Amino acid sequence: MDKPTLQGEMLVLRPLVAGDADGVWEIVSDPESRRMAGTTRDWARADVDRWLRTVRASDERIDLAVTANGSDEYLGEIVLEGIDPVVRSAGLRLTMRPAYRGRGYGTEAILLVLGMAFDGLGLHRVGAVVPAINARGKSLYENLGFRVEGRLRDSFRDGKGWTDGLVMGLLEDEYRASQLPASTPERA
Repeated sequence: MDKPTLQGEMLVLRPLVAGDADGVWEIVSDPESRRMAGTTRDWARADVDRWLRTVRASDERIDLAVTANGSDEYLGEIVLEGIDPVVRSAGLRLTMRPAYRGRGYGTEAILLVLGMAFDGLGLHRVGAVVPAINARGKSLYENLGFRVEGRLRDSFRDGKGWTDGLVMGLLEDEYRASQLPASTPERA
Protein backbone atom coordinates (compact mmCIF):
# COMPACT_ATOMS: atom_id res chain seq x y z
CA MET A 1 0.00 0.00 0.00
CA ASP A 2 1.32 3.44 -0.89
CA LYS A 3 1.66 5.56 2.23
CA PRO A 4 -0.01 8.96 1.84
CA THR A 5 1.16 12.44 2.72
CA LEU A 6 -1.57 14.50 4.38
CA GLN A 7 -1.54 18.31 4.52
CA GLY A 8 -3.27 20.28 7.28
CA GLU A 9 -3.26 23.87 8.50
CA MET A 10 -0.33 23.42 10.90
CA LEU A 11 0.92 19.98 9.95
CA VAL A 12 2.14 17.68 7.26
CA LEU A 13 1.81 13.98 7.95
CA ARG A 14 4.26 11.99 5.86
CA PRO A 15 5.59 8.44 5.75
CA LEU A 16 8.28 7.64 8.30
CA VAL A 17 11.87 7.70 7.05
CA ALA A 18 15.21 6.57 8.44
CA GLY A 19 16.00 10.18 9.40
CA ASP A 20 13.21 10.06 12.00
CA ALA A 21 15.20 7.63 14.16
CA ASP A 22 16.36 10.21 16.74
CA GLY A 23 12.79 11.39 17.36
CA VAL A 24 11.39 7.87 17.54
CA TRP A 25 14.18 6.94 19.94
CA GLU A 26 13.29 9.94 22.13
CA ILE A 27 9.70 8.70 22.43
CA VAL A 28 10.44 5.00 23.03
CA SER A 29 13.08 5.81 25.64
CA ASP A 30 11.04 8.47 27.50
CA PRO A 31 9.44 6.95 30.65
CA GLU A 32 6.37 9.22 30.56
CA SER A 33 5.75 8.58 26.84
CA ARG A 34 5.95 4.86 27.47
CA ARG A 35 3.63 5.08 30.49
CA MET A 36 0.94 7.13 28.71
CA ALA A 37 1.03 4.81 25.68
CA GLY A 38 1.02 1.66 27.79
CA THR A 39 4.26 0.49 26.19
CA THR A 40 6.34 -2.08 28.05
CA ARG A 41 8.70 -3.19 25.29
CA ASP A 42 12.32 -2.19 25.83
CA TRP A 43 13.72 -0.85 22.57
CA ALA A 44 17.39 -0.71 21.65
CA ARG A 45 18.45 2.01 19.22
CA ALA A 46 19.20 -0.70 16.63
CA ASP A 47 15.57 -1.88 16.96
CA VAL A 48 14.34 1.61 16.04
CA ASP A 49 16.59 1.73 12.97
CA ARG A 50 15.50 -1.76 11.86
CA TRP A 51 11.81 -0.96 12.40
CA LEU A 52 12.05 2.26 10.35
CA ARG A 53 13.54 0.25 7.45
CA THR A 54 10.61 -2.19 7.40
CA VAL A 55 7.47 -0.34 8.57
CA ARG A 56 6.57 1.08 5.16
CA ALA A 57 6.12 -2.39 3.66
CA SER A 58 3.03 -3.34 5.71
CA ASP A 59 -0.39 -3.26 4.03
CA GLU A 60 -2.19 -3.50 7.38
CA ARG A 61 -0.93 -0.22 8.82
CA ILE A 62 -0.10 3.34 7.90
CA ASP A 63 2.58 4.97 10.05
CA LEU A 64 2.99 8.70 9.51
CA ALA A 65 5.42 11.21 10.96
CA VAL A 66 3.85 14.37 12.37
CA THR A 67 5.77 17.40 11.06
CA ALA A 68 5.01 21.12 11.20
CA ASN A 69 4.35 23.02 7.97
CA GLY A 70 7.64 24.44 6.72
CA SER A 71 9.77 21.94 8.62
CA ASP A 72 10.42 18.24 8.14
CA GLU A 73 11.35 17.71 11.80
CA TYR A 74 9.72 14.62 13.34
CA LEU A 75 7.42 15.84 16.15
CA GLY A 76 5.66 12.53 16.74
CA GLU A 77 3.79 9.86 14.88
CA ILE A 78 0.28 8.70 14.20
CA VAL A 79 -0.59 5.17 13.18
CA LEU A 80 -3.65 3.60 11.62
CA GLU A 81 -3.12 -0.10 12.31
CA GLY A 82 -4.92 -3.39 11.92
CA ILE A 83 -6.63 -2.06 8.81
CA ASP A 84 -9.32 -4.58 7.91
CA PRO A 85 -10.92 -3.81 4.53
CA VAL A 86 -13.66 -6.44 5.03
CA VAL A 87 -14.83 -5.28 8.45
CA ARG A 88 -13.83 -1.73 7.42
CA SER A 89 -12.14 -0.95 10.71
CA ALA A 90 -8.75 0.03 12.07
CA GLY A 91 -7.06 1.10 15.28
CA LEU A 92 -5.54 4.53 15.85
CA ARG A 93 -2.52 5.44 17.92
CA LEU A 94 -0.80 8.81 18.41
CA THR A 95 2.39 9.66 20.27
CA MET A 96 4.23 12.97 20.38
CA ARG A 97 7.73 13.88 21.50
CA PRO A 98 7.61 15.47 24.99
CA ALA A 99 8.40 19.02 23.77
CA TYR A 100 5.49 18.97 21.30
CA ARG A 101 2.63 17.81 23.50
CA GLY A 102 -0.26 20.13 24.32
CA ARG A 103 0.15 22.35 21.24
CA GLY A 104 -2.84 21.12 19.21
CA TYR A 105 -0.74 18.97 16.91
CA GLY A 106 -2.41 15.77 18.09
CA THR A 107 -5.90 17.10 17.39
CA GLU A 108 -5.02 18.11 13.84
CA ALA A 109 -3.11 14.89 13.18
CA ILE A 110 -6.05 12.75 14.30
CA LEU A 111 -8.52 14.77 12.22
CA LEU A 112 -6.33 14.37 9.13
CA VAL A 113 -6.06 10.60 9.64
CA LEU A 114 -9.79 10.27 10.32
CA GLY A 115 -10.48 12.04 7.02
CA MET A 116 -8.21 9.57 5.25
CA ALA A 117 -9.75 6.62 7.11
CA PHE A 118 -13.40 7.45 6.45
CA ASP A 119 -13.20 9.33 3.15
CA GLY A 120 -10.14 7.72 1.58
CA LEU A 121 -10.17 4.14 2.83
CA GLY A 122 -13.93 3.85 3.31
CA LEU A 123 -13.69 2.61 6.89
CA HIS A 124 -16.77 2.21 9.08
CA ARG A 125 -15.03 2.32 12.49
CA VAL A 126 -11.81 3.65 13.95
CA GLY A 127 -10.92 2.57 17.47
CA ALA A 128 -8.29 3.28 20.08
CA VAL A 129 -7.31 1.72 23.39
CA VAL A 130 -6.13 4.34 25.88
CA PRO A 131 -4.59 3.49 29.25
CA ALA A 132 -6.97 4.78 31.93
CA ILE A 133 -4.13 6.77 33.52
CA ASN A 134 -3.84 8.83 30.31
CA ALA A 135 -6.51 11.47 31.04
CA ARG A 136 -5.14 13.81 28.35
CA GLY A 137 -5.37 11.09 25.68
CA LYS A 138 -8.89 10.10 26.72
CA SER A 139 -10.01 13.74 26.64
CA LEU A 140 -8.44 14.31 23.23
CA TYR A 141 -10.27 11.36 21.69
CA GLU A 142 -13.56 12.30 23.38
CA ASN A 143 -13.30 15.88 22.10
CA LEU A 144 -13.04 14.45 18.57
CA GLY A 145 -16.19 12.36 18.96
CA PHE A 146 -14.80 9.03 20.17
CA ARG A 147 -16.92 7.24 22.76
CA VAL A 148 -15.77 4.96 25.54
CA GLU A 149 -17.12 1.56 24.50
CA GLY A 150 -15.65 -0.60 27.20
CA ARG A 151 -12.88 -1.26 29.66
CA LEU A 152 -10.14 -3.87 29.52
CA ARG A 153 -9.41 -4.46 33.18
CA ASP A 154 -5.73 -4.42 34.21
CA SER A 155 -4.62 -4.60 30.58
CA PHE A 156 -1.62 -2.25 30.89
CA ARG A 157 1.27 -2.13 33.33
CA ASP A 158 1.75 1.03 35.34
CA GLY A 159 5.05 0.65 37.09
CA LYS A 160 4.68 -2.35 39.34
CA GLY A 161 0.89 -2.07 39.22
CA TRP A 162 -1.81 -2.26 36.60
CA THR A 163 -4.19 0.09 34.84
CA ASP A 164 -7.25 -0.50 32.72
CA GLY A 165 -7.44 0.10 28.98
CA LEU A 166 -10.31 2.24 27.77
CA VAL A 167 -11.71 0.94 24.50
CA MET A 168 -12.81 3.95 22.47
CA GLY A 169 -14.36 4.13 19.03
CA LEU A 170 -15.71 6.47 16.39
CA LEU A 171 -18.16 5.29 13.74
CA GLU A 172 -18.41 6.69 10.25
CA ASP A 173 -21.84 8.30 10.82
CA GLU A 174 -20.59 9.93 14.05
CA TYR A 175 -17.59 11.30 12.18
CA ARG A 176 -19.81 12.66 9.41
CA ALA A 177 -22.16 14.30 11.93
CA SER A 178 -19.19 16.02 13.60
CA GLN A 179 -18.07 17.46 10.25
CA LEU A 180 -21.06 19.84 9.94
CA PRO A 181 -20.05 23.32 8.76
CA ALA A 182 -19.63 25.81 11.60
CA SER A 183 -22.50 27.94 10.29
CA THR A 184 -25.21 25.28 10.62
CA PRO A 185 -27.65 25.63 13.55
CA GLU A 186 -26.65 22.21 14.95
CA ARG A 187 -23.13 23.54 15.64
CA ALA A 188 -24.29 26.71 17.42
